[in-house]
Amino acid sequence: MNGTDTSNSLQEPRLITETGLDARLAAIVEPTLAGLGYRLVRVHVSGRDGCTVQIMAERPDGTFTIDDCEAASRAISPVIDVEDPIRGGYRLELSSPGIDRPLVRLSDFERAQGDEAKIEMSVMVDGRKRFRGEIVGVEGDHALLRVKDAGQTFRLPITDMAEAKLVLTDALIKKTMKREKQLEQAAAEERRAEVH
Repeated sequence: MNGTDTSNSLQEPRLITETGLDARLAAIVEPTLAGLGYRLVRVHVSGRDGCTVQIMAERPDGTFTIDDCEAASRAISPVIDVEDPIRGGYRLELSSPGIDRPLVRLSDFERAQGDEAKIEMSVMVDGRKRFRGEIVGVEGDHALLRVKDAGQTFRLPITDMAEAKLVLTDALIKKTMKREKQLEQAAAEERRAEVH
């Protein structure tokens, strides 16, 4: 991936976003993450352990290492402290989106074609708000979801989704392991090329 591809990936907007305090925190941390070369996936504040701020982030290629977590945490913590959107103390948790990741960008849905997802809409579509099925494509800003129990494919507007998440299946685990192996091989080839 060249520098332009990375820059465009960092600028791709999230179509499924937070509300309330979560949204305020997202607005505070997203520019800092982008400055480090990361993309914000999700922010969630919970009352666990007093107050916990959970932030999911990733590199444009979908990876996020322990070193990335540490770098992002060191950069984000002072920004949150200066902006002070949370009353009292909080615990900051940074993580990758994981295998059963939330889908928040158009590219997430494109990359997840063939995978099973759970989607909750903020508005009714054909008399329902909850869907579970296979992502079979993307048309404009709509995800195409084949739902077996309904025997049809739904065209769901991504911007009207409250939440979309991959379902952890054996096929998804296998696909993820294959992708990670390909990324490792590409990194090894790049290191070999740098040596020569």
